[in-house]
Amino acid sequence: MSRMSDLIKKLCPSGVEFKTLGETGTFIRGNGLQKSDLVDTGIAAIHYGQIHTFYDTWATKTISYVDPTKALRLRKAKPGDLVIATTSENDDAVGKAVAWLDDHDVAVSGDAYIYRHSLEPKYVSYFFQSDQFRSQKQRSITGTKVRRISGDKLAKIVIPVPPIEVQREIAKVLDHFKEIEAEIEAEIEAELEARQRQYAYYRDSLLTFHESSEVQKIPMGDVGEFIRGNGIQKSDFTESGVGAIHYGQVHTHYGTFADKTLSYVSPALAARLRHARTGDLVIATTSEDDAAVGKAVAWLGKDDVAVSGDAYIYRHSLNPKYVSYFFQTEQFRAQKMRKITGTKVRRLSGEALARITIPVPSVEEQERIVAILDKSNALVSDLSIGLPAELADRRKQYEYYRDHLLTFEEKVA
Repeated sequence: MSRMSDLIKKLCPSGVEFKTLGETGTFIRGNGLQKSDLVDTGIAAIHYGQIHTFYDTWATKTISYVDPTKALRLRKAKPGDLVIATTSENDDAVGKAVAWLDDHDVAVSGDAYIYRHSLEPKYVSYFFQSDQFRSQKQRSITGTKVRRISGDKLAKIVIPVPPIEVQREIAKVLDHFKEIEAEIEAEIEAELEARQRQYAYYRDSLLTFHESSEVQKIPMGDVGEFIRGNGIQKSDFTESGVGAIHYGQVHTHYGTFADKTLSYVSPALAARLRHARTGDLVIATTSEDDAAVGKAVAWLGKDDVAVSGDAYIYRHSLNPKYVSYFFQTEQFRAQKMRKITGTKVRRLSGEALARITIPVPSVEEQERIVAILDKSNALVSDLSIGLPAELADRRKQYEYYRDHLLTFEEKVA
């Protein structure tokens, strides 16, 4: 850091010039590249969605390609350009960028902009991750469900422009920080995965009963009933009203149990819907991923909650958390795998679920198992405990250093 300070004092003692992105470069909109156009070999190509899910600050290789004939009609990023995803349902993801550093051009899809500029590519890409950029872009995002930022709006965002030597030194330092952060994250994530495996083994052991025991395995249809959810679209959600669970949220938001919903629907719509009661399970029965089919959450809220189609409500006589933990076990997985149907979209029917057998110990034993698993699950999953919190702290520390390095005193004209 002392080298950085010395460099800044030497090259810009009276401050740094600030310019708009439009003054230091031009924004060129990508075009005409669909996911269906992507192939395994050919001309390198970046689809805007991949910037959200795959690429980081910079890249020298693509995960996808496009046919050379198709590539002739597409706009391309040159070495040093940024490729920017300008569309998302999430404001934080709008404007995510990757600096293209290979020696060859790369085809770029629509809903992305190419930024061709005169700055250090990594420096600009790191700037696009900073709080300075985020606070400016936020005022320029438009749209309701799908959020967008235009090239014209991006061009008005102001960036500090120190001498190129300073830009390169900042990029070098941040690359080093990134490497250290990645190493630490890999170690923490490996430890967390090990703990999760230990927890899964312990959970499965607690829910496995020897044949010599008095615990019976009973078809789930004999200790409860499966009721199919109905009629909720994402567009039906409101900010208040009657609590509602969409099957997709079971995959992405909910854990083993919940007493509050992420979303609501109007009372008028809720009157036409099926509801889970306190103690029922809500089960997502559709996914493109077999592992996700049958993911369940025990509803523990005091009020009934509306449930969407592609989900089943399981109304039963067992401890709700006990059943929800069972839905996470190898026992459940092994049985459900034989009952999943469909090709691209994989499904599990209520009739199939009813035939899956579950061990049914006494009420007291169910409560004992739940108490143990609640404590173990909290240690692994709670973001405020242990390794997940440490990982979050490391990321915040890196973000602080990045934003600090990209903050300059503005040069007075």
